[in-house]
Amino acid sequence: MTFSSKVKEELLKNLPQSRHCRLAMLAGIYVSGYPVRPGDTAQEPIDRLSELLDIDIESDEGRSALKLKTDEEKLPVIEPILVERSCCKQAFIRGSFIAAGSLTNPEKEYHFEIALLSRELAMLLMKLIKDFNIEPKLVERKKYHVVYVKESQEIADLLTLMGAHVSLLDMENIRIIKDMKNRVNRRVNCETANLNKTVSAAVRQVNDIEYIEQTRGLKSLPESLYEIAVLRLEQPDMALKDLGEMLNPPIGKSGVNHRLRKISEIADDIRRNKS
Repeated sequence: MTFSSKVKEELLKNLPQSRHCRLAMLAGIYVSGYPVRPGDTAQEPIDRLSELLDIDIESDEGRSALKLKTDEEKLPVIEPILVERSCCKQAFIRGSFIAAGSLTNPEKEYHFEIALLSRELAMLLMKLIKDFNIEPKLVERKKYHVVYVKESQEIADLLTLMGAHVSLLDMENIRIIKDMKNRVNRRVNCETANLNKTVSAAVRQVNDIEYIEQTRGLKSLPESLYEIAVLRLEQPDMALKDLGEMLNPPIGKSGVNHRLRKISEIADDIRRNKS
């Protein structure tokens, strides 16, 4: 079962208790899933809610109860009065998601969307979602007007307002694990980059020292530079701090780095003069 299917299954287990919210949820399912055909995901909750409300959604009385109208393309939409209450807005969003929504597995990416045939309905749905301080976006995809959200926190907020609390916990657990993995990867990448930088610097230092040894000889260096040059050749992989502690008297990491830079400058001068 997909993550999206689990969310819908959870939402269908706990239907609203009040009549006005049931009407709003039923309207959300019907208009968002229109046209509803036998076997569609929307058919079962439409039948259940219709039975609880004791209305026939295809009758004039039933359509009046749901405040249904048609837009310019003759597609069903609702009168805003049906979703004036905050709880009814949540019920309508829940119904829209059950009928026409999808949610990508958060282990892969964060993407929540509801694909609607009616632009008027899409604009209404966006307004309802924005009332909960969530900023959805709208894109046209073939014949559909797709209302979508890609921010993980906003998706979590949507799951909360729809009442998918178990799915929210599952998503939060996945998000925590992903964040931990990302932090570990960043740490490893940073340490690897620093290690590569250190190794490259040590190789360059050894090459410069060997070049001086082959041209002028290490004895041509001042005593302080000669001492660190010999030590670097003996310990090509040692950290600067440890090299400094081996000197007599010991010096700090910055002091070792300063002397090795001086050696590299001397090697560069010899190269320039030879060329």
